[in-house]
Amino acid sequence: RLHGRSEESDQQESLHKLLTSGGLSEDFSTPYPPLRANVIEAINELLIELEGTTDNIAMQALEHIHSNEVIMTIGYSRTVEAFLKEAARKRKFQVIVAECAPFCQGHEMAVRLSKENIETTVMSDAAIFAVMSRVNKVIIGTKTILANGALIAVSGTHTLALAAKHHSTPLIMCAPMFKLSPQFPNEEDSFHKFVSPQEVLPFTEGEILAKINVHCPVFDYVPPELITLFISNIGGNAPSYIYRLMSELYHPDDYEL
Repeated sequence: RLHGRSEESDQQESLHKLLTSGGLSEDFSTPYPPLRANVIEAINELLIELEGTTDNIAMQALEHIHSNEVIMTIGYSRTVEAFLKEAARKRKFQVIVAECAPFCQGHEMAVRLSKENIETTVMSDAAIFAVMSRVNKVIIGTKTILANGALIAVSGTHTLALAAKHHSTPLIMCAPMFKLSPQFPNEEDSFHKFVSPQEVLPFTEGEILAKINVHCPVFDYVPPELITLFISNIGGNAPSYIYRLMSELYHPDDYEL
């Protein structure tokens, strides 16, 4: 680094180049024989990277989970499961799993963790706020990471994040880089997905169904200010750094889906 230049000035220059970079000037009408081999090589590299993402995230577990801590999560996430199991190889801690009603995927998570001799407790989603005061960290997975650092995660995650924020409990989100999306949350309602309320109120209860409307959301929108740390297969970053990761993963032309 040149004398007198700070890291902040380097980041500002990098951002300026990103925003002011012009379009491509290559002539794509010219034949390029090695193209096929290069594409196949790139695809193979991507497949290798995808296969190792969960292991790369799990390897960072000991940096964030310490002995005798109480960890809370919600539902079932394969990445979070691997993260907790890796930490449990060397440290003892307790996990509290919110069941994530109405599909109750948290029960599957609890069974899998218990098989690894991890002390695990399942609780209803309604008890999240009451229990949060004794939790040291919240660790969750997600379906999608939006361009502003927000999440599209299983229903109940927003409630969990709000409770963690109220109690100043760190919220760590584990997800591989391929879950980054260039989409921005212009309309939060557009990310909501509703399914049949059969699990909440069976259709056999015809008399009740005729008098009420039942909504059964699958996903929650979680704003970036509720997230403390984003752990991916390339390391940990704050949600505010997502824009840089996005620029490495997507070309600006790909932002318009």
